[in-house]
Amino acid sequence: MSVSSTPAAPRVGFISLGCPKALVDSERILTQLRGEGYDLVPTYEDADLVVVNTCGFIDAAKAESLEAIGEALNENGKVIVTGCMGVEEATIRELHPQVLAVTGPQQYEQVVQAVHQYLPPMKEHNPYIDLMPPQGIKLTPRHYSYLKISEGCNHRCSFCIIPSMRGDLVSRPIGDVLGEAERLVKAGVQELLVVSQDTSAYGVDLKYRSGFYQGRPVKTRMKELCQELGQLGAWVRMHYVYPYPHVNDILPLMAEGLILPYLDIPFQHAHPEVLKSMKRPAASEKTLERILSWRALCPDLTLRSTFIVGFPGETEAHFEYLLDFLDEAQLDRVGCFTYSPVEGATANDLPNPVAEEVKEERLARFMEKQAQISAAKLQRKIGRHLEVLVDDVGDDGAVARTQADAPEIDGLIYLLDQTHLKPGQRLMVEVTDADEHDLWGRPL
Repeated sequence: MSVSSTPAAPRVGFISLGCPKALVDSERILTQLRGEGYDLVPTYEDADLVVVNTCGFIDAAKAESLEAIGEALNENGKVIVTGCMGVEEATIRELHPQVLAVTGPQQYEQVVQAVHQYLPPMKEHNPYIDLMPPQGIKLTPRHYSYLKISEGCNHRCSFCIIPSMRGDLVSRPIGDVLGEAERLVKAGVQELLVVSQDTSAYGVDLKYRSGFYQGRPVKTRMKELCQELGQLGAWVRMHYVYPYPHVNDILPLMAEGLILPYLDIPFQHAHPEVLKSMKRPAASEKTLERILSWRALCPDLTLRSTFIVGFPGETEAHFEYLLDFLDEAQLDRVGCFTYSPVEGATANDLPNPVAEEVKEERLARFMEKQAQISAAKLQRKIGRHLEVLVDDVGDDGAVARTQADAPEIDGLIYLLDQTHLKPGQRLMVEVTDADEHDLWGRPL
């Protein structure tokens, strides 16, 4: 009597670099591969082949991507490259000629085809045996997930090459977005983080035409998207919002508690001359007026932003103007970067580059100023009762986040000795202490 052994499934390792939008791309590729019977493994030793999803936004990210490719080649030997840096295939192959294939961003089918070529799927695979969860493969913890609503960008900021890598804005059909969100929430997701290159432009390429969700017409527009997402019962957090006038329309939804009172708006700078060089909206006075009006509509609004210091042509006076803006705007969460030239960006051709030591000195002064603002704002939260979402539980207690804090980039609230809590649990707490970044609290 002969005994037939079941052939082992081909095994794929995966490295995902870059922003949350790239993470969503990785999840889509992994979901496709898992559906075709590939095993997904966490180590080089166990993998038959490794896929590296690269980032190519700034030179430091490119260097990290090239290093990750080199490590994968050294440790495994069979490597397929995809993602934003994939548009620079010549650069990749010059340093790493051994890579099997290189594909660009959003080229999901080409990545999967390359895997098929160098690591064919099992002929005997039965897709009805290895069933996947409806939400697909996720790389985030079970209780939160990124929800990508569009690809590309219509802006041409002088420091950015994303449109040359990912193209102009292409909005996902609203029925697809809402269907995915519904599946995620049914699978236990407690927080949906809405991401894109330009979230507030959602639907502009489609002229805001109506799509269908659950048999109902719904406009492909940010306000309607927020209204529908707010019905699902999860936290809904808006990232990468460009300050168009219609952003005002979603503030009442935040005030009503339909979506989180949180806006992530990358202002990049405050001085009109620098903003003009960046090809960004150049009216910081109006920005301050709008911030005041937003807070009047929604007093609990959290504003997160990012800024660039040391942009070509930035003078000390420009930088002092930016510090004054921080004092007036009183933003809640802020990230800052020194300007880094990116190959292909038009800002590289601007005159009067800023010396590296001046960039670093300005970055330190900027962060010191914002730390003072953040510390004062967090001190005012002591004694308040806030809803939190638990991220992790250890021997010392639980680590959670308030509605004002996005995962990985904002602050935390520590619930000491609360070891009985579970990740993904939402509860009310009283804030008992604070420093310049984080809070401490106790359950009510």
